[in-house]
Amino acid sequence: MATISEAPILTKKLPAARRGGYDGHRLRRDLIAGLTVAAIAVPQSMAYALIAHVEPRYGLYSAIVVTAVGAIFGSSSYLINGPTNAISLVVFSALAYLDPNARGEIFEAMFLLAVMVGAVQIAIALFKLGDLTRYISESVVLGFMAGAGLLIAISQIDDLFGLAHQGTGHQSLLYRVWLSTHQGGPWNPYCFGIGAGVTILVLFFRRIVRKYHLPRLDMLLALILAASLTHALGWPQSAADGHSLVVGDVPRELPTLHVPTFKFEWLHEMSGSAVAIALLGLLEALAVAKSLAIQTREKLDYNKQCLAEGLANVTGGFFRCLPGSGSLTRSTINFNAGAATRWSGVFAAVATALIVLAFAPLAGYVPKAALAGILLVTAYGLVDWPRLRFAVRTSRYDAILVLATASTAVFLSVEFSILVGTMLSFIMYVPRAARLKVTELTVGADRVVRDRQPSDEPCTAMVLFDVEGELFFGAAPELESSFDELRRRTEVSDAASGAKVIVLRLKRTRNPDMVCMKLFEQFLHDMNDRGVIVLLCAVRADFAEAMANLHFQDLLPPDRVLLEDKTAPGSSTIEAVRRAYELVGPHACSNGLHRSDFEAKSEPLYYMI
Repeated sequence: MATISEAPILTKKLPAARRGGYDGHRLRRDLIAGLTVAAIAVPQSMAYALIAHVEPRYGLYSAIVVTAVGAIFGSSSYLINGPTNAISLVVFSALAYLDPNARGEIFEAMFLLAVMVGAVQIAIALFKLGDLTRYISESVVLGFMAGAGLLIAISQIDDLFGLAHQGTGHQSLLYRVWLSTHQGGPWNPYCFGIGAGVTILVLFFRRIVRKYHLPRLDMLLALILAASLTHALGWPQSAADGHSLVVGDVPRELPTLHVPTFKFEWLHEMSGSAVAIALLGLLEALAVAKSLAIQTREKLDYNKQCLAEGLANVTGGFFRCLPGSGSLTRSTINFNAGAATRWSGVFAAVATALIVLAFAPLAGYVPKAALAGILLVTAYGLVDWPRLRFAVRTSRYDAILVLATASTAVFLSVEFSILVGTMLSFIMYVPRAARLKVTELTVGADRVVRDRQPSDEPCTAMVLFDVEGELFFGAAPELESSFDELRRRTEVSDAASGAKVIVLRLKRTRNPDMVCMKLFEQFLHDMNDRGVIVLLCAVRADFAEAMANLHFQDLLPPDRVLLEDKTAPGSSTIEAVRRAYELVGPHACSNGLHRSDFEAKSEPLYYMI
């Protein structure tokens, strides 16, 4: 499954947490890691709230409540939950049907959406369906991230140039950005300078941080410098037409219990988005947790982690939070900062709460253009460029999935793009899975059972076929075509008599369903009517069980079914060939082999695998 490249590749390896009591050493490690995570969580949370077009405080509330609950109930010792850029983008799309001027309704709908997302995730955990996320192709996730990264970057054009937002939520993001650039007023050089400057500062500070292994304060320092410069120089906090150029006041208060407003029309409108966000959130969280567990050898309980994600979002909905998930950036920072247990996430949430209480009023000086600069950096990091290139080059199948998912996110609907990509992956996979490979085998003069080559004379007394693939309804046409060929080989013509024995090797067949089993039944009926003996060899347990359930013993006596012998590959095939030649009788094959060649048991046969 894909991971979101919001941060550099992990380079520091720590042993899995030792069993035992929680000592002072672990406390110190968790405390330092939590403080480091909080330093990056504050600017990120505010920026992600702007992606969702809601007040920054709701992103901060999510970095407190969702982070704490996810850490307490989670399975990973290093995963940090909270608002993420991809989730925030989908939340914005999910709320787009509401009137953009009805801010109160938008907020209430978002709280309800968080509860709905959490409920879906809890249901997935309770039914132990967490492992089903592995059926979502990594190419789909990579395509979604590429499309989401592009949309996030495009959505920052308004704030980066100081333009007034135009259009309504019912219109596509691309069209709204076009309206803003043409009708949002003249561009503001101060805003552009701040946004570009913050982008450069973040990249510069990040280089210093990586070089000297310093705490990840790059975004926070850039944001503080931008706000300080704006305040010191007295740059305008609003444009000529009155729209605000700064984030605005963030109340100095912690999230409190709040029951979201419930409306059936909201439930109906947001149900599909809730499922999409729930799946995307689980993909993000499990991907990050897996990547960390690979390095630490920590054993994860995926269903427990799904439950933790659901509990965090449900709780967040009742405390006025953005829906959230596992963040690669903050989880990576937590890991590299030396976190020892899940308590590091709790400390990060507490530290974020203290920062809100101490410095929330100063957010009124933070330019929106500064957050736009930060989001441009995170949008670029959202795309896992090496894995994206790898996927596109791997096969046409993966390239199509990446491009289709990314295009759907950009031009149609971001919240359903991952569902569209997943559906497309199944549609494209079924024809590939339905390709049944049927190969004719032969017994050479060297007594080796192998693939029949064009130069080999066909045996007129026995036909030996090897069948490989999924025996489900999609493979039925190819299976029926193979049976038709076998029927033709048993027909008597003026030139030659038909085959008397058919041997079918089924070692590499899997998952038989009723459609294919019905074809087998009809084929056996036809062969019995023609007096042709059918032998099945290397029969797998699932196929033998299906035959027993369908009473195939009435058509095929047990002595004509040779089960797969895992300890001796090819042995049942050789035994079936021996029996076939014993049953052929005096009939000779045109290739010169006949019964007498196989009556001496001391002479071995070989099977070429």
